[in-house]
Amino acid sequence: METFTTSQKLKHLLSFPVIVAALGYFVDIYDLLLFGIVRVPSLKDLGLNADTTGTMILNSQMIGLLIGGILWGILGDKKGRLSVLFGSILVYSLANIACGFLPQFPFENKAVVYALLRFVAGIGLAGELGAGITLVSESLPKQLRAIGTSIVAGFGLLGAVVAQLTVELAGDWTIAYFIGGGLGLLLLLLRVSVAESGIFKSIEHSRAIQKGNFLSFFTHKERLIKYLKCIAIGLPTWYCIGILAVMANQFAPVMGITSITPGKAIMWAYVGISIGDFASGFISHWLRSRKKAILYMMLFTLIGIILMLFSGTKSENMYYFYCGWLGLGTGYWAMFVTVGAEQFGTNIRSTATTTIPNMVRGLVPAMLYFFDSLKINNGVIIAASIVGFVAFLLGIYSTLTIAETHDKDLEFIE
Repeated sequence: METFTTSQKLKHLLSFPVIVAALGYFVDIYDLLLFGIVRVPSLKDLGLNADTTGTMILNSQMIGLLIGGILWGILGDKKGRLSVLFGSILVYSLANIACGFLPQFPFENKAVVYALLRFVAGIGLAGELGAGITLVSESLPKQLRAIGTSIVAGFGLLGAVVAQLTVELAGDWTIAYFIGGGLGLLLLLLRVSVAESGIFKSIEHSRAIQKGNFLSFFTHKERLIKYLKCIAIGLPTWYCIGILAVMANQFAPVMGITSITPGKAIMWAYVGISIGDFASGFISHWLRSRKKAILYMMLFTLIGIILMLFSGTKSENMYYFYCGWLGLGTGYWAMFVTVGAEQFGTNIRSTATTTIPNMVRGLVPAMLYFFDSLKINNGVIIAASIVGFVAFLLGIYSTLTIAETHDKDLEFIE
């Protein structure tokens, strides 16, 4: 196995593709979580219901992510990883800037307009992570892939923290949207100098190889099972964010807490996720296993959820502490996406890596639907517990049974 000196490792890990992918994911997460952070103040300013209308708008964004994941994934395999990095950021940056102008829009039904803009933003946001992780995975030596993708995700996830701080410092949710859109457009200038993946370029002009065939995941039994397991591994991450953080205000009354600010819950969760993502790459590298790193972090998260929901009356700060705990545990997000990239061949790798995390995000509306339905007769604690039980059951089973990909060579096709 090839070994590297410390200076060689740093040269690879701080290369331009890694830096630009990390900055891109930073802006992506800023814009992705911004609605969750400004949901309550923005909808109140627009005279809309923060819970029912907010859930509808969040679902619209998540459905956009689901559709966008398929579109950008196919494009990444057919036209190259860079085409996605340029196109996706342009779409979501313009959509976010438009969200900042919502109070001035001459439309009566602003709920529909808001939902439409978040849907378009979701389509754009879907391409960033998958294309970035695919490019970095194919650019780095296999021994350094886990650490490289962890750097991308760990730094990128700090975008959620900056989004919350921006909202607090700006004092106006519209300014936060303008800043997010502006950052995205600035990032386009950096992307001009990024080189295309060498592994992709080796098959780019081959007509004999079918590239970006999304349906191929469903026409081969073994590949379908592998694809579904990759999705299931990520379910606990967005269960924690989509229900326990974004809907944090709904848990306050039953926990004896005067109020919980969802924006702060999201911020502290992402502080934990950022640290966890940085750590997950090193844990995987040390254990020489993707599966063990993910499983241990998943079990750590599960303990935090049990304590959060069943350890009695809490304070607002204690709830934020548990959000940080859950974030630290679900910091295996980078490993989860990397596993998706490593499971599939170069000709469908971008499609897999882009659709898998967005399938997880796209299942948030389903989790919210069951949560909202179950809480009517069972209350928010039991409802959240049932949804969480299913998410973790699927996640743990899939982690235990999927193939190990540590040190796997990525120069292969399906």
